[in-house]
Amino acid sequence: MSVATIKSAHIVGLDAEPVTVEVDVQHGLYSFSIVGLPDKAIDESKDRVIAALRNTGLRNPKTENHKVTVSLSPANQKKEGSHFDVPVALTYLLASKQLECAEDVGWFVGELSLTGDILPMMGVLSIAERAKKEGARALYVPHANKEEAALVDGLTVYGCKNLKELVLHLGGVIEGVHEVLEITPTPHADIIYVRPDSYLDFKDIRGQETAKRALLIAASGGHNIALYGPPGTGKTMLARAFTGILPPLSHEEALEVTRIHSVTHPKSGLITHPPFRSPHHTSSYVSLVGGGANPRPGEVTLAHHGVLFLDEFPEFDKKVIESLREPLEEGFISVSRAKGTFYFPASCTLIASMNPCPCGFMGSKLKRCICKPSDIDRYARKLSGPIMDRIDIWVPVQHIDYDTLSAARIGEESESISEKVKKARKFATTRFESLGNTRLRKNKDMKAKDVDAYITLNEACTDLMKKLATTYALSPRAYHRVLRLARTIADLREAKEIGESDILEAFQYRPKLYENRL
Repeated sequence: MSVATIKSAHIVGLDAEPVTVEVDVQHGLYSFSIVGLPDKAIDESKDRVIAALRNTGLRNPKTENHKVTVSLSPANQKKEGSHFDVPVALTYLLASKQLECAEDVGWFVGELSLTGDILPMMGVLSIAERAKKEGARALYVPHANKEEAALVDGLTVYGCKNLKELVLHLGGVIEGVHEVLEITPTPHADIIYVRPDSYLDFKDIRGQETAKRALLIAASGGHNIALYGPPGTGKTMLARAFTGILPPLSHEEALEVTRIHSVTHPKSGLITHPPFRSPHHTSSYVSLVGGGANPRPGEVTLAHHGVLFLDEFPEFDKKVIESLREPLEEGFISVSRAKGTFYFPASCTLIASMNPCPCGFMGSKLKRCICKPSDIDRYARKLSGPIMDRIDIWVPVQHIDYDTLSAARIGEESESISEKVKKARKFATTRFESLGNTRLRKNKDMKAKDVDAYITLNEACTDLMKKLATTYALSPRAYHRVLRLARTIADLREAKEIGESDILEAFQYRPKLYENRL
């Protein structure tokens, strides 16, 4: 017998790494072993492959009394997943002389069912990008994932429904089958923007004009925002409507976000609009920031270029809340393990929703708060000063009166607000480019040195900022936060210079809840 080789890949973090699948077939007592640090899913591949070969009408190692050794190279890297089924089956067919094709025919990935069907898999977009980078002639993927792989321009993609179809396409012969099958390459897929109809519309939310204005500013500059107030005032509705006023993702952003979601879901599909992630407050630390033996992205990475909504913010575990410090400040998460350090992008807009106290009615004019001072202090201590300082906008959301709730007046639509956001972002981008910076796109991304370089104040505004900083003892981060917010407010009215009114409006969004703790 002989040895055969086929190229495949596996996912490490968010990226794909090439894997060479080698199969050695010898006559003798049947055995089937897989080496190269496979996980349990790969080790079980031999049973799926044998059943799929038998049910497809092909000879399998058990009936042929073959001793089969499968090697996944490089052998020093741990492999995970079930998508090596197809390359293992094809390499066995090549080694046992049931199939003949060129070694560089392409890369193969896919999980086999017992009947020979090729099932959807995760991480196809990352594998397609790596295959193109490595100069692969073609990429053979599950039929359900072909549109995702076809997003990569310049790569020939074949979507395969089952093992029978794939073997006949490659020129193999199946006993009793006389048809000739040829899989048509999937054409390069252009990004089609379709607005999801699941978005809440701002026109359906009565009142809360202050919160709507704050959300408009947050969307325009990418600023983090916290909504606090008694239960039932519409905080969750406002947060869910926020995604509807964000502009669609650019081509590069759409591919990046789709690649992230592809690693965690076998049929994520193309994502063209900012994602909205809302983990429950019982979520673990790893589920939020990512990790694991073979690190996978968490919720903060799945919200990249979108919205991370944390309802009942103080109810999250304190360790979980504190883990947000790095992504809120730097826009990425670094996860260190013995096998290396993995960087996951996490540039998202945080919307935190919370009650002012455990019972929810501290400061309410309708109901009396029944919390003890110690309960309120314990509740407040869940939010540290550094975390509160990283949230740019703090907005109270109070009860609205009956007349406002029952009024027939319809508020401004999300589509109209979205146009304002697009204009403000375009104005900011043009302003940055005119100053020679093509890296910055949103005011939230400005660091301290960028604030000094790209925000200039006239004499009156300089005096006002000095007075506010001195009177309220603003920290350097809080000082820069006010300037970034003021710059966004000025962008909304397409003003080249920041005015005193912009600074005063930005300053009113400072954290007043538990402000004696800052």
